[in-house]
Amino acid sequence: MKKSPQKSTSRSTSTRPKAQAMNKVVLAYSGGLDTSAILHWIKETYQCEVIAFCADLGQGEDLQAIKRKALAVGASKVYVEDLREEFVKQYVFPMLRANAVYEGSYLLGTSIARPLIAKRQIEIAKKEGATFVSHGSTGKGNDQVRFELTYAALAPEIRAIVPWREWSYKSREDLIAYAKKHRIPITVTKAKPYSMDLNLLHISYEGGLLEDPWKAPPEDMFKMTVSPEKAPNTSQTIEVRFHRGDPVALDGKRLKPAALLEQLNRLGGKHGIGRVDLVENRYVGMKARGVYETPGGTILHSAHRGLESITMDRDVLHLRDSLISRYAELIYNGYWFSPERVMLQAAFDQAQQEVTGTVRLKLYKGNCIVTGRRSSQSLYKKDLATFEEGQGYDQSDATGFIRINALRLAMQTDRNKKNDGR
Repeated sequence: MKKSPQKSTSRSTSTRPKAQAMNKVVLAYSGGLDTSAILHWIKETYQCEVIAFCADLGQGEDLQAIKRKALAVGASKVYVEDLREEFVKQYVFPMLRANAVYEGSYLLGTSIARPLIAKRQIEIAKKEGATFVSHGSTGKGNDQVRFELTYAALAPEIRAIVPWREWSYKSREDLIAYAKKHRIPITVTKAKPYSMDLNLLHISYEGGLLEDPWKAPPEDMFKMTVSPEKAPNTSQTIEVRFHRGDPVALDGKRLKPAALLEQLNRLGGKHGIGRVDLVENRYVGMKARGVYETPGGTILHSAHRGLESITMDRDVLHLRDSLISRYAELIYNGYWFSPERVMLQAAFDQAQQEVTGTVRLKLYKGNCIVTGRRSSQSLYKKDLATFEEGQGYDQSDATGFIRINALRLAMQTDRNKKNDGR
């Protein structure tokens, strides 16, 4: 049996606030094992009021059941708020305009959700007069950084209570035992302990049986997509329309951001699109394996790139692309509200002013293939690009262009020859 939380090491207790200094804590609550145990533990340890906040980001859960569970575990009040439209419009779409991808594969579905949850958590804390906030992230993960950097950026006077960095419990097996002891209902078991995070952009899986990077993820784990092998044998063609870098319509029908992403998730999931198995570099230092499903987001990235190819100036596109990895790192590491992310966003959004038009895509067995793109703002000129006789380009001009650009290469070769002859 693990030691009780009150008998934690002196190092962790020295960082705790005094119980009498706490009035209320606003907890980011998901209804899962970690946050349910945390809710009970904070009340038990600090003898204070805990207000639970559950954000609806499209996870598809019974949020009223989660509210009832939070009250049953001990919350004095529960906020359940629908943030789906804000999530897609104000967080996912700006990230899409930047084509943000972390380490070549991860479309940042969990990373981009945390600043919105933390922002609303701070707003509730101010409304309720709470002096503390809390989350369920562990001391090894990225989410703790994302939550707490947002807290610091928006309300540095509000402190964070982080049980995973205070209590004596070391694993989710410990929490399962804690939950059973205190009769907290849970769904995680020792046989299936991997962690899941779901929102309208993606679902992530990590931990447990996935911690061996050689083991293939079990097929019954996936929730949003069918395997490519079981996807339809017939392809499906769709069209996505963009306005200034934001998707606005699917197959000619205008949709609000959340509804558009929902429909693309269904289409992508049906065709087995958007699975990623990645060993990534966490901000806190270690490598970790994550398995992701991002069907709608994968379609949007392919479509967006396709439209940019005919609407963006070459050097603007190349310069923007050189900054994508830095922008993606900022989001992954929790710096959504940092001045450098805001600066980059302004530059990227300026580059999207002419990214308006329609992209046609073919969905087939895990593949998302651009088959057409058109725009009133297109820079593509057929009479310039054609291999047939066209207007406006004199091929003989290329001779001088090549000679000038080759000059420095020739000078280097001459120098090397002289050095070899010493």
